[in-house]
Amino acid sequence: MTPQSFRCKLPPMPRRNLVIATNEIYHIFNRSIAKENIFSSMTNLRKAFEIIEFYRLSQTLKLSKFRVLPKQLKDEYQRKIQDKSPLVEIYAFALMPNHYHLLLKQLQENGVSRFISNFQNSFAKVFNLKNQRDGALFQNSFKARRVETDEEFVHLSRYIHLNPITAFLIKFQDLTSYPWTSFSIYKSGEKNSFVNANFLLNMFKSKKVYAQFVADQVDYQRKLALIKAMLLD
Repeated sequence: MTPQSFRCKLPPMPRRNLVIATNEIYHIFNRSIAKENIFSSMTNLRKAFEIIEFYRLSQTLKLSKFRVLPKQLKDEYQRKIQDKSPLVEIYAFALMPNHYHLLLKQLQENGVSRFISNFQNSFAKVFNLKNQRDGALFQNSFKARRVETDEEFVHLSRYIHLNPITAFLIKFQDLTSYPWTSFSIYKSGEKNSFVNANFLLNMFKSKKVYAQFVADQVDYQRKLALIKAMLLD
């Protein structure tokens, strides 16, 4: 499969009131209240990663309780949890300053809702405590759109990976070392404990071909973002 196999299209808009089905793939999106910057520091990024890694599995303890366990009990608990099926399988992510994108598959009934609820609630508690802040951090409900074809799947991965480029946060040549998206995992083979890169890479001849597929869309996606911004003004 080559980059030319996938047509250029507008980013799909999330659908409301979608029934999320097990073994289906979804683009998940949510934004902070009042567009507050929440993922802009390395400290917050590391905390988000820890929470995602923990809650993608079906846990019987909260992360705050797990952290204070003695090492032996932590190891025993992790061995027990690893035997259970994860709630979701994650293929791509982008943590933008005031919102996030996830491309994932639901593996258990209500797995996406449980995972997102735990992720948002846990991160909000940490963020609020650190910033002496009260109240909700994320908008009430996340948005989800089911991915219906391979073409849509690869396009969405590219759309997600290019988000910081579209927002003019960085240049494309810096994306490989930019930790706020999963692109570095696909470009350089960097290891990550919660992203399954093989599923997407198996649709391309090599990591290099996928990287070029993403690069080919940089200018178009920036122009599209500007058009959307003008329409919303």
